[in-house]
Amino acid sequence: MSQVFDRLFGQYSDYLPLDITLEITGVIFGLVSVICAKKNNVFVYPTGMFSTAIFVYLLFKWFLLGDMLINAYYFIMSAYGWYYWSQKKEDVYIHKVDFINTKERQISIGLFFLSLCFVFGVYQVFDRWNDWTAYIDTLTTAVFFVGMWLMARRKVENWIFWIVGDLISIPLYFHKGLTITSLQYLIFTVIAIYGYRAWKKILNKSLPTS
Repeated sequence: MSQVFDRLFGQYSDYLPLDITLEITGVIFGLVSVICAKKNNVFVYPTGMFSTAIFVYLLFKWFLLGDMLINAYYFIMSAYGWYYWSQKKEDVYIHKVDFINTKERQISIGLFFLSLCFVFGVYQVFDRWNDWTAYIDTLTTAVFFVGMWLMARRKVENWIFWIVGDLISIPLYFHKGLTITSLQYLIFTVIAIYGYRAWKKILNKSLPTS
């Protein structure tokens, strides 16, 4: 049993207590944020911004550039999403849960490839192509960039991108020695599956019946 524990959490023996505390705090607020997203609650954004701010600091400190860029982008898009979701007209929220349209699909494709190019350029500048995880970071960054944009736009398909990105991130973060964060992404995957189903139900209820 102790060998399993050492395998999962042994890397934390070299971490500062403050960093461990911050990672746990970031994970907790991240989980609260995803739960709020599943419930279609605007508090997904303030809780998510607090979590991502913590991870931007930690990932910059640990020089995990791709992951840091993801979280920095989350922070910016959370501010946009918070504004977008909160817009009202005569005390009625304007933007409801919906499926992606043709224009948004085209933007998503463009954002995916722009994200790939951007992260590739960052890794080139900092000469960080020294591990296979850099290539996976580039892919997950692009997936999460699209997922976050679609969530800010309140599109059901955002959950598909979260599920794919989360499944990739589980073994990736474990390999990087961030077991707590890896477990977070495992929970994220489960919540994302339920979130997809919940948002589809919300949309189906809002559709007019013949």
